[in-house]
Amino acid sequence: MKKIELLSPAGDLERLKIAVLYGADAVYIGGKKFSLRSRASNFDLESIEEGVKFASAHGARVHVTVNMIPHQEDLAGLEEYLKELERIGVTAIIAASPTIAMTAKKAAPKLEVHLSTQHSSTNSKVIEFWKSKGIDRVVLARECNLEEIKETTKNSSLPIEVFIHGGMCISYSGRCVLSNHMTNRDANRGGCAQSCRWKYRLFENDKQINDEKELFSMSSKDMMAAHYIKDLMEANVASLKIEGRMKSTYYIATVIRAYRMLIDAIAEDRLNDEFMAFILDELNRAENRPTAVGFYKGLPKANDQLYGVNGAGVTQEYIATILDYDQESEMATILVRNHFTAHCEVEVFGPKYTKKMVLNDCFDELGELVEVANKPMQILKTKIPFVVQEKDMIRRIIDKSDRNVY
Repeated sequence: MKKIELLSPAGDLERLKIAVLYGADAVYIGGKKFSLRSRASNFDLESIEEGVKFASAHGARVHVTVNMIPHQEDLAGLEEYLKELERIGVTAIIAASPTIAMTAKKAAPKLEVHLSTQHSSTNSKVIEFWKSKGIDRVVLARECNLEEIKETTKNSSLPIEVFIHGGMCISYSGRCVLSNHMTNRDANRGGCAQSCRWKYRLFENDKQINDEKELFSMSSKDMMAAHYIKDLMEANVASLKIEGRMKSTYYIATVIRAYRMLIDAIAEDRLNDEFMAFILDELNRAENRPTAVGFYKGLPKANDQLYGVNGAGVTQEYIATILDYDQESEMATILVRNHFTAHCEVEVFGPKYTKKMVLNDCFDELGELVEVANKPMQILKTKIPFVVQEKDMIRRIIDKSDRNVY
């Protein structure tokens, strides 16, 4: 079984660092130019360079999305931008446009070019075609089922990347024009307004047929393919991709950590039912929408879609991030992220550990005792009787039934 890449999203430099620290082998990010997800923070060239240096120092790689479908006016500066990415040390670009892909092969030949899932590649013949054009890796369409993925990887000579977790498009990937039609925001140029998740009144002729309290929306449940990771590894898939460049640091840390542990357990032949249950619970603790398995077991059914529900469930379990730790005094400096009270039961976790404890007294920067922490981004100090690291996290322990998720 070949070593498989765990590929994480990152919407900014902080999330890139979290992804790498929590176990990602590679991170994909968007630049300020030529990238989709225009609402993400995205990276200027200076922050891309800093991200590449951080990732390289930890043995990880950086891929940059250059995945818009450009119109004529969008092409200005493309060659110069690609050359800068090559100079910085970016490993690969992710491209949907053949123009961008071919330009990269000529202008910045050290960059790998990975063909985006937007191209809806679903078979080995199309992958061999892209190989003849110099493409280095193909990201399969999310509409492929497991058997199709296995057959495609078996009959292809390029590395194959597949999505395993995160948001799905209600339309055939990359083909939706609802946003264009309704808002003049082009989904394939970085402006998707997620019109599928809006609330709609339904009419038959001139009569509204749905109740105002139950307006209609249409979107897919998020993908969660943890049960298929072993199959994908055995099929020699090259890379397992997480969706979510706009997700939070806590989401990135929780999801990447869980899949890192799962991949390692499979590779070391120590996966069992108890450990799988633990992984599934960890994934459920990320702030997330309801999940299904996408197309892995075939065409999704009605239960795999969301009608009327369009928001993400928020667990509010994540309460703080570790900023610093003094081993002599055992005092940790923490950054508040969600409401909590002193002396609640918590888990402190990092990339490779989880420890339970009752939270000790918390003090603000003036040394005043804080009984209720209800100011996001407030800096507090509290005693933690074991060594923790910067960017470790603290979450409350709550009953599963109390989690505020759909």
